[in-house]
Amino acid sequence: MSTFLITGSNRGIGLELCKQLFERGDEVIATCREASLELKNLGIRIEEDVDISSEDSINNLKQKLLGVELDCLINNAGIYEFNSIDDLDQQSIIRQFVVNALSPLSFTKSLKSFFKNSSKIAFITSRMGSIGDNSSGSSYGYRMSKVALSMAAKSLSRDLLKEEIYVAILHPGLVSTRMTGFTKCGISTEESANGLIKRIDSLNKNNTGTFWHTNGEILPW
Repeated sequence: MSTFLITGSNRGIGLELCKQLFERGDEVIATCREASLELKNLGIRIEEDVDISSEDSINNLKQKLLGVELDCLINNAGIYEFNSIDDLDQQSIIRQFVVNALSPLSFTKSLKSFFKNSSKIAFITSRMGSIGDNSSGSSYGYRMSKVALSMAAKSLSRDLLKEEIYVAILHPGLVSTRMTGFTKCGISTEESANGLIKRIDSLNKNNTGTFWHTNGEILPW
């Protein structure tokens, strides 16, 4: 049995990750600002009032985690705000950088003392953060923040290798969630989470820092 801590667990992919990991017998610590009824009904440990962009919030969480050893941290929390070239809202772009890129890195650093040898860290990024795969443009804040997150995770994979802590950079697929407007073109949260867990399970010192699609495809930077 492994211990997972997952951010942004109240709905969508985060909620489904909690569900699938708990059902297979792992210990799950779900963090969020406010727990949904669906999350509460899972019967797992929930830590509310966790804002990954707040230092005070993170310090409060660390106090609650004393004595815990984390086998895996899944940085799932994030936001999406649309920005076109004609509507280039700088505050929106900065907000997405803070929540999507800087905060997951800072949150991970803050929890570093809870990791052990062979612990894993997964960052849920996006194919929209792939420069080589960008064929549609726009979404400036989201794309830029996800590029930054992937770069941070890649650097972290090198810095933590000597401590035998491994890092996965994961695209969940186009998933039908509230963030995507429940697109009919997307895969289910069940399919996405199942693939993400497989990628995390297969993570090791030889493939740390890899940018994966949930289906196992290695994505271009």
